Amino acid sequence: MSNISLIIEERPSDIGNFLVGRLLPFREKRTVGPFAFIDHMGPVALKDNENMDVGPHPHIGLSTLTYLFEGSIMHRDSLGTEIEITPGQVNWMTAGKGIVHSERTPEHLRHSEKHLHGLQIWVALPKELEQMEPSFAHITEEELPVWDIDGVSVKLIAGEAFGRKSPVPVYSPLYFLELKSTDKKKLSIGRNLFGESGLYILEGSIESDGNTFLPKQLLVAKDSSLCEFILNENSVVYIFGGEPFPEPRHIYWNFVASSPEMIEDAKQRWTNREFPAVPGETGFVPLPDQTGFNIKK
Repeated sequence: MSNISLIIEERPSDIGNFLVGRLLPFREKRTVGPFAFIDHMGPVALKDNENMDVGPHPHIGLSTLTYLFEGSIMHRDSLGTEIEITPGQVNWMTAGKGIVHSERTPEHLRHSEKHLHGLQIWVALPKELEQMEPSFAHITEEELPVWDIDGVSVKLIAGEAFGRKSPVPVYSPLYFLELKSTDKKKLSIGRNLFGESGLYILEGSIESDGNTFLPKQLLVAKDSSLCEFILNENSVVYIFGGEPFPEPRHIYWNFVASSPEMIEDAKQRWTNREFPAVPGETGFVPLPDQTGFNIKK
């Protein structure tokens, strides 16, 4: 019997500057473990007069994870952080009770042709930590655990798996893995996973139960402990998941919370300009005027 319970196709979503491929949330699967939102950003080629400019916007109740394959983003937040993220590095921003940040093309690239490609991910916080103080961590590529399984290169970007631990400061049991192979390999890794599990195909393909799955597909496992598949040559996949929370999560715009009341409070605080400011930024992104924007697990 197949271990795949759901196949989610990337859907285009307009984030203002360009289209991204949205994977989560999905109407039939709002979260996978604590992972509440995943966007595949790019690949996009930007001309010398085109830049990424996501102005100051708020978050609550989550940690954001930015992981680039190509390009560069300048991150600024209301903690005073100002750092450029490049491919292979991890930006981990924990919003807690509230943080504001902007994401822009760095100044040294704004007048040149460039490319941008990566993943942007939201991880919900446990209920008891939703109101924690905000924080930010930047992890270099060299700090991330990398090893080999039968000729497959494995990188642990966040969380714990295979007896290893990433330095990214997560707040619940989870994992986010990168697998790369130049040759066709059969993998049986379920005993090293736990909770709910999803697999995203970035490049190449995988085979499972006689079926072949291609890029821009997210596969959600029925049982993470049964995770077994063939990774075809020149393939790159990402496996993520972990223990789900007992309470459902509500999502409105950039807010994630275990209660609608927390969402409403954040909406009011943002409208009243009560969130902290990002040093050096003056823009303000208003609340979206969309019916049906609320999403519940």
